[in-house]
Amino acid sequence: MSNTQNRSVLYDIQIAQGGSFVDYDAWSWATTFGDAGAEYRAIRTAVCLWDVYALQKWDVTGKDAVAAIQRVFTNNLQSLADGQVRYGAFVNPDGAMTDDGTVYKHSDEHLWVMTNADDFDAAVAPIVADLDVTIVGKTNEMPLIAVQGPGSRELLQGLTSTDLSALKYFRFLTEPIIIGGVPAWIMRTGFSGELGFELIPAREDAVALWQKLSDAGGQPVGLDAIEVARIEAGLIVIDADYTPGETSPYDLSFDKMIAIDKGLDIIGSEILAKTATAPPLRFKTLRIEGNDVPEYGAQVMKEGAVIGTVTSPTHSPAFGVIGLATLNAEFAANGTSVEVALGETAPGAHSDRVARAFVSDLSIHDPEKKKPRS
Repeated sequence: MSNTQNRSVLYDIQIAQGGSFVDYDAWSWATTFGDAGAEYRAIRTAVCLWDVYALQKWDVTGKDAVAAIQRVFTNNLQSLADGQVRYGAFVNPDGAMTDDGTVYKHSDEHLWVMTNADDFDAAVAPIVADLDVTIVGKTNEMPLIAVQGPGSRELLQGLTSTDLSALKYFRFLTEPIIIGGVPAWIMRTGFSGELGFELIPAREDAVALWQKLSDAGGQPVGLDAIEVARIEAGLIVIDADYTPGETSPYDLSFDKMIAIDKGLDIIGSEILAKTATAPPLRFKTLRIEGNDVPEYGAQVMKEGAVIGTVTSPTHSPAFGVIGLATLNAEFAANGTSVEVALGETAPGAHSDRVARAFVSDLSIHDPEKKKPRS
């Protein structure tokens, strides 16, 4: 972690709203605005505002823009229409995930790419050196405000004359619109498992837009509430649910987002194709009995043998103690009974304390993901 923390352009207004912050990976992130429970309820029943300024944003241009990003991205970009978004894994020549993120298509020669890592451009450059493409970091110039929750469309519709009912899931408008008097790009994307939108205003307009959204009833939320919501929705986080450079996208059950059967130029395709025939690991949710929340990285066992890892555990107001987990495929069927280690466990050791758990759907909140598509 760097000793110098980067701050969002919204940092001061969030401090004024009662935000508490934690430093993580060179950025200051809001953790809560005083009541994480109320913030969670806003995500699930009303409207929340989440500042995602630190998300790494890249402007990709050039004759070979689509081909270049396709070379390192598992999902199919060739079928992407202008104004459409696609999520998937970024991989290295070994077929291992280096990152996960979204690709937004403006045109055949212009994409936005959003990632976790801030060295995406440097990592991709040698892989696409033969192509006509330019990748420029735009993180500080593109504040991103997530407006999520069942009431998000209604709130935003009250602030714009643009008909938002026509904007479908994983689509975006290819020109900015006026929202609360502020020009902003608008996308039907998010990280909550709910109906939601994401807005990108100009940096100098971000505070004014955040204030308009707050005044209209949006509840600012921090990581404490987001963490619960994203685990319920089966959404992953880098360095918790996967290790860059080591984890196969099949380990996270990304099967539908790996287009190796389309004849596309994706590095690591041969290795991915071999894994696809019988993925050894599956990514699921565990429903864990009792009130003890296991550690991140806790062992999952079956009859004393380690058969998986809890990657992201939490206590959910709706479902009790749950956790995302990678499991040996033979034990990943819904309803399978397993045990989860409780307390700190040394690597390679077994915990004396365990809790019974049952394998469940990856998105325990909304298995068919009907809510974000509503």
